[in-house]
Amino acid sequence: MTSELRETGGEVREEAAEQWTALVATARRSVADGLVVGTSGNVSARVGDVVLVTPSGVPYDRLTPDDITGVDLTGRQVLGTLVPTSELPMHLAVYRTTDARAIVHTHAVHATAVSTLVPELPLVHYMAAALGGPVRVAPYAAYGTDELAGHMLRALAGRSGCLLQNHGTLTYGATLDQAYDRTAQLEWMCRLWLTASSVPNLTPSLLTEAQLAEVGERLKGYGQRR
Repeated sequence: MTSELRETGGEVREEAAEQWTALVATARRSVADGLVVGTSGNVSARVGDVVLVTPSGVPYDRLTPDDITGVDLTGRQVLGTLVPTSELPMHLAVYRTTDARAIVHTHAVHATAVSTLVPELPLVHYMAAALGGPVRVAPYAAYGTDELAGHMLRALAGRSGCLLQNHGTLTYGATLDQAYDRTAQLEWMCRLWLTASSVPNLTPSLLTEAQLAEVGERLKGYGQRR
């Protein structure tokens, strides 16, 4: 464990170590599930004012507890020696402007394909409500730039996920599991639309905004009560 992490308070140190383990597991899952190839895409989690993030260009199966990589909200590295992901501007922009505690960015095939075709994912399924509404496509900008981060924030307004034109996806949540589930759901909806829209001489039926709003209300009571 790094000296920086040892110098933090006990609870923060323990949470950061646990979150790093979960973050690496999530990154590996994104490869296993085919949402990224190699070291493309990245994952982050916020612990207090520290953002743990996957390092740049390191295969996820090689990461260990001692490879913990973290920055503060200005981007200054405070944990580890590995260089953080080149997409750090996007991650920090989300953490500065939302209540996100975890972010998953992928280069999922179907979602990326959709990002090249439309400015917004058509309302082909009601689970768009789980992301806050119709999923927008952020205009293209070079990866790792503040310009891309700005486009992404505008596409995320009122949403917990968006597509990045000719690039991929970004979703966030209160936990790594939630952020990942939203990414997987977004990829599934993109695959669904591509499949339905590829049938010759037929056009997919789409939901209305009113129908989606109804689902959004129903989802508020979905799941188990604790």
